[in-house]
Amino acid sequence: MNKEYKTIKEVVGPIMLVEGVEGVKYNELVDVIQSNGEIRRGKVLEINRDKALVQLFESAQGLQISTSKARFTGHSQQLAVSEDMLGRIFDGMGNPRDGGAPIIADMKMDINGEPINPSARDYPNEFIQTGVSAIDGLNTLVRGQKLPVFSMSGLPHAELAAQIARQAKVLRSEEKFAVVFAAIGITYEESEYFINDFKKTGAIERTVLFTNLASDPAIERISTPRMALTCAEYLAFELGMHVLVIMTDITNYCEALREVSAARKEVPGRRGYPGYLYTDLATMYERAGRIRGKKGSITQIPILTMPEDDKTHPIPDLTGYITEGQIILSRELYKKGVTPPIDVLPSLSRLKDKGIGDGKTREDHADTMNQLFAAYARGKEAKELSAILGDAALTDIDKLYAKFAEGFEKEYVSQGFTTNRNIEETLDTGWSLLKILPKSELKRIKEKYIEKYLK
Repeated sequence: MNKEYKTIKEVVGPIMLVEGVEGVKYNELVDVIQSNGEIRRGKVLEINRDKALVQLFESAQGLQISTSKARFTGHSQQLAVSEDMLGRIFDGMGNPRDGGAPIIADMKMDINGEPINPSARDYPNEFIQTGVSAIDGLNTLVRGQKLPVFSMSGLPHAELAAQIARQAKVLRSEEKFAVVFAAIGITYEESEYFINDFKKTGAIERTVLFTNLASDPAIERISTPRMALTCAEYLAFELGMHVLVIMTDITNYCEALREVSAARKEVPGRRGYPGYLYTDLATMYERAGRIRGKKGSITQIPILTMPEDDKTHPIPDLTGYITEGQIILSRELYKKGVTPPIDVLPSLSRLKDKGIGDGKTREDHADTMNQLFAAYARGKEAKELSAILGDAALTDIDKLYAKFAEGFEKEYVSQGFTTNRNIEETLDTGWSLLKILPKSELKRIKEKYIEKYLK
């Protein structure tokens, strides 16, 4: 029997204190029942002897604690999961937002997840084609990887997220592919953009959307990504699908965490964020991966806007520690009209060499990738030099590298948000750009590939 208590003593912001409780557990769900029958929900944040600190999922406005009761449900927050979730839109608490019927659950899963035994993890080694050359060709995404996108305010990360969600697929694979999209603290316009884009292109059929709007309670932002990951775990490990989880914007999630931490009067860490921010982010990011003996996998693309464009800010900094690389968007490229404005030089996918090569992408992939990186880096230096000293200061070979860098940005990186390039097209585009340079400069590519592909 669920116990009810009339001992609610205090409410401060989204935090409520209940006294005289017994047998209550951390993270347990709480129903706050008012005298008129209205129910507000919350969860247990902290227990100290017979006192329970409860975090409300919605505003405490108008709550009369003298006549309200707190009922502890005996279980933590759960999500009802089923294959019917594909093609549906939910709010941050897992309730349908598309006017459809509630989900008839195959099972109910704890949204905090079960830790994956490290020895049961399988190594990510299969290529995922996003259709975006700057990612596929140079910072390859691998099945089971977590690869964040570091953006800046005002840059088109929403368009890039929608493009990847639409286009991503595992090559040479018979297993089903699904996308779970978590929108955290976004505006109504952004939410409509994602929903309309997925509906228009038919991508909604294989997508589950969780949308938490900026007008929704901040507390809901904390559960939104966990709802999405729980749904992904069901699709991947119970139904054997390859699942790509895209979460935008992680910065809004961290702000909500800071808000709750301040309400709990915790000692703040770096920049006012709680000291456990690293651990908290890790509990989400580490839910990506593959498990031995199971067909499915979870690949994550968390998207975050860097406050003040600062890579050393705690959110991108800690995210970089936990994940396997980062895709960085550049304001400078965006001003030049390059879309998507991916800055390939500071971007990095630590697992890219595991997912490319013969049988996965193409035999020449690793060599051309290294050559393109080197040539673009040298071309950018040449362009910077000419900006300071003028073209006359450049040697003939430097001029060719500067021309290469210009072409590379316009033709390779800039492909727009509707072009879906397969890996062969991406590699061939790279080869056509390398023709700008003399053959003697292609020092990183094996001779046999130069003869075969440099036509």
